Amino acid sequence: GTGSAIDFDPWEFPASPRVDNKWFPLKPGMQYTTDGTVTSAEGTRAHKVVHTVTGLTKVIDGVNTVVMWDRDYSDGELAESELAFFAQSEDGDVWLFGEYPEEFENGEFVGAPSTFISGIAKAQAGIAMQAGPRTGTPAYVQAYAPKVDFLDCGQVFKKHQNVCAPTACYDDVLVIDEYNPREPPSAGHQRKFYSAGTGLVRVTAEGGEQQETMDLVKIRKLSDAQLRKVNEQALALDKRGYTVSKDVYAKTPRAAEVAPRHGD
Repeated sequence: GTGSAIDFDPWEFPASPRVDNKWFPLKPGMQYTTDGTVTSAEGTRAHKVVHTVTGLTKVIDGVNTVVMWDRDYSDGELAESELAFFAQSEDGDVWLFGEYPEEFENGEFVGAPSTFISGIAKAQAGIAMQAGPRTGTPAYVQAYAPKVDFLDCGQVFKKHQNVCAPTACYDDVLVIDEYNPREPPSAGHQRKFYSAGTGLVRVTAEGGEQQETMDLVKIRKLSDAQLRKVNEQALALDKRGYTVSKDVYAKTPRAAEVAPRHGD
């Protein structure tokens, strides 16, 4: 059910986090840019998200996670800067353990009211990507945070699809249908397309008052110097969270930079 417990054991996660699920790889130093539009009753606006896998780790709810830094732009202006925390269990499922999303309006910081952290204020981690996604299987909870009305569910919709994006044409694409079961039908569903070895390559909308369409337009491997700069910026964001979100984020251990693995 939508409020049921989500079972995970911290011992099922490695002490040194590594996310190498083929549908959801998070290798430090990789940066992915998705670009498109959002259409609503107010009109159409440009939407771009820059997803960067940092070289940071942070302990959330007893689990060492990989830190993702997303920057969300609306009509070219920064609308959100978010740290998200992922970890992969020993059986290959990738879990989302929380988010710290700072919001901006007209270029000004306005707060981070949608922050949630697994284990705090009844928030619970959920599965961002299954180890072996299969059609015909039940929906799964991607994360649950009642204090901020966050409940995302996912279900495998299709497999073996072909998708062409500006970066490449991808075969054997997995499609996940995402939705909040507590929202009215007018909210619609979101469809996310994942290519093995790359990750997210397309986003579309199914129904709903807002129609978002995005494609993967750029894949970039940061240099060591660029990754160090990203880590510095993400650490500054992490530090600011202790002042902005005193009741939630301030209860977590600080993020930390980790040495790269041999061969990474």
